[in-house]
Amino acid sequence: MMSRHVRSKAERVCWGAGLAFALVAGQATALSEAPELTRLVKEGKLPALEKRLPEKPEIVKPVEKVGKYGGVLRGALRGNGDTNAIVRFGGPNGLLRWNVDFSGVVPNLAESYTLSQDAKEFTFRLRKGIKWSDGVPFNADDILFAVNDVLGNKQFFTAPPSQYTNDGKLMAVEKVDDYTVKFKFSNPFRAFVDTLASPLGQHPVMYPKHYCGQFHPKYNPKVDELVKAAKAQDWAALMRAKCGDVELITRWGNAEKPTLDPWVMSEPYVGGATRVVMKRNPYFWQVDTAGNQLPYLDQIQFSVISEIETIVLAAINGQLDFQVRHISSIQNRPVIAENAAKGGYKVLSLPDVNASPAGLFLNQSTKNAKLRELLRKKDFRVALSLAMDRKEINEIVFLGQGEPWQTGPHKQNKYYNEKLAKQYTNYDLKQANELLDKMGLAKRDSQGMRLYPDGSGKITVNAIVSLALTYQIETLEIIRKQWAKAGIDLVIQSSERSLYYDRGNNNEYDISVDVASGGLDPTQNPRTFLAVHPVESRQSLLWAKWYETAGKAGEEPPASMKKRLKLFDDWKDAKTDTEADALFKQILAIAADELEVLGTVTPPPSVGVRSNKLVNVFDKMPNSWTYAMPGPALVQQWFYNK
Repeated sequence: MMSRHVRSKAERVCWGAGLAFALVAGQATALSEAPELTRLVKEGKLPALEKRLPEKPEIVKPVEKVGKYGGVLRGALRGNGDTNAIVRFGGPNGLLRWNVDFSGVVPNLAESYTLSQDAKEFTFRLRKGIKWSDGVPFNADDILFAVNDVLGNKQFFTAPPSQYTNDGKLMAVEKVDDYTVKFKFSNPFRAFVDTLASPLGQHPVMYPKHYCGQFHPKYNPKVDELVKAAKAQDWAALMRAKCGDVELITRWGNAEKPTLDPWVMSEPYVGGATRVVMKRNPYFWQVDTAGNQLPYLDQIQFSVISEIETIVLAAINGQLDFQVRHISSIQNRPVIAENAAKGGYKVLSLPDVNASPAGLFLNQSTKNAKLRELLRKKDFRVALSLAMDRKEINEIVFLGQGEPWQTGPHKQNKYYNEKLAKQYTNYDLKQANELLDKMGLAKRDSQGMRLYPDGSGKITVNAIVSLALTYQIETLEIIRKQWAKAGIDLVIQSSERSLYYDRGNNNEYDISVDVASGGLDPTQNPRTFLAVHPVESRQSLLWAKWYETAGKAGEEPPASMKKRLKLFDDWKDAKTDTEADALFKQILAIAADELEVLGTVTPPPSVGVRSNKLVNVFDKMPNSWTYAMPGPALVQQWFYNK
């Protein structure tokens, strides 16, 4: 979905006689701001609007109509590990962003961008005059700091995130002038544009040099004093605590850190917090077509709620103005629909871009050596798949709204691969048992569970799953009973999200249950087919680490995965769409041959609620992490029609 679109607007800002004007469609329109900001300007606590906006603020065309200022958007978070819920609202605000309808990439903090003919160099022209939320100008120096001093520093990142590397090397960045930067790669990198529009592509604009530099020894020779005072391990740990990372909770735990987002943290997301509040950024750089500075909403307020049932209850009682996360399961649709009138909300039905809502990532690097040997045998993986009755799962858990599916892209996607989508999805207990018997696993205990050939005990598989995703737990409960008929003992380890990720990162699992990505966004989120994501490619995070560190850490993958990773690197370097498509189809074909991740069914539409009073909400936005719903739908132009 790579876009080479370069947007050039006819908008500018004219200053004169103390009034600010935006040129919209050739006509000068007076700029205005939220009443609370006007009051602060009059009190001398805030510069005038014309000094806060960039020279050419982006002019946003509302989904429905020009809005009104005021109001608090109410949502919900879970526990202390739900950081991506905030990412979706507070960001992502990178150099680029997705179109509202996910059809392509457009400039964001960058006013325009160009690609070299060979796709090795990417030049970005920043919007001149954008300021961080504390009023300090944002410019090329911030990007150079983020790339060279953060991403490129081995004390902060042992290896730079793979989305910024090519041929094992971190991208180079060149300052053309104060508002122009050029990223350079040793080889063509066609995926880079899409990366910068996605949530994991925010690093270049996440670290304000004037603030985060105080925690870096290169810019503060007395940083050790700060480390000692904070009782941190070292400067990198201190800066990580103060400045965060894309998916770290510390990103939202420090109200002092400046941001470029529409709202700034007021009540941080820290341990023990019962709510998280973000308030309007007075320096935000977008305006609407009438010249009103965005955002319209005064605040976004999240209640921190531990129980899913309580979040659903809050939604049906009309206490949440917009909520999809944690209530999106199809099982919630009946109760949400029947309470819509009473709760004063509209029921959302959002397209799901994943291949399967419950994918079983079989960990081929599990610490259980005997089980690892089995999981690395394709016949064992095939037997597990054949022992799953997906029709039963579909009817009971997903109300008949899906169809049996593995992990391949959906039929409407150009990368559809029938084998990767449909192989071994038929329920065939007889064949499953025959395969397991032929593997030398015919002996069973008194409960019918299969035994290891060496007599050391029954074959037990531990599956980790997040408590937040009740439909995945229900799916596992059904699979547990189904696999028992094949003599495989499945143990379900459900936990809070933070522990779920800790177990994954520590390689303490045999199976990790998560959505299988890539239904409609296979090239943007290929973690199900490739060991490329350091946290989510759970067919082996050690393989992903090997890839991320160019073989310096982790575990060397088998030949099949190494071949796919090489094809993925070639795909990044492809010179034409035709060449790129052919390479990615090879990746999917090999993934189909391996069957490393088991899917269950296709995902039904995600369920959500939005207040009837909330305006400018694009109701067909995809529920996707790549899209980071609802961020690209520009929450900053939502408002209440009172």
